[in-house]
Amino acid sequence: MASNTFSQGTQVEHLKFGLGSVISSSEERIVIKFDDHGEKKFVTNMVIGSLKKSDRQPPAEKKGARRKKVAPASA
Repeated sequence: MASNTFSQGTQVEHLKFGLGSVISSSEERIVIKFDDHGEKKFVTNMVIGSLKKSDRQPPAEKKGARRKKVAPASA
């Protein structure tokens, strides 16, 4: 049986969810983190026709926004 798995870190494009990065994959399941739709899990054989490899660079991870502490106003 030919392996249809994508390696971890591979950049892919899905017809519905757009661009994403493969988090993990096996013969049975594939997990992809999409830029605009978050993490999705698929049955590999069912989604393989909707995926194509992308040659784009992986996006930089976004860091959470932090608020500056505001000093209390002295009277």
